[in-house]
Amino acid sequence: MITYFYWFVVIALVAGSFYLFGFKLQNWKNAAITSALIFIIGLGAYYFHFQQIFVKRYGGVMSISVPDGQLHLAATWKDDNLWIENYDPKTNTCHFTEYSRGNLLQGKVTIKDCNPLLRK
Repeated sequence: MITYFYWFVVIALVAGSFYLFGFKLQNWKNAAITSALIFIIGLGAYYFHFQQIFVKRYGGVMSISVPDGQLHLAATWKDDNLWIENYDPKTNTCHFTEYSRGNLLQGKVTIKDCNPLLRK
């Protein structure tokens, strides 16, 4: 719900600036530039800052796919970054992958000879 509210506000700001500069002031060039800048800044702020915060703290929605051939084991949050643990049965390795804001600082830890599905 918070994600929809965020995008409603961004689109309202884009439409409002387009209306103000375009229709009221008859300056279409500034209307287009200002509206595009507001949209690009809103998109960047969501992708690089707000997406995981919305999911973790306010119940937003996020989708991640498990790579082909791997089995999902666990997921956990470290600060505002999501860590996913997957198991690859072909190579007998566990992969911890970090999904950070904007995917700028993604960490990856590989544990060899990891077989969490084997019962002894």
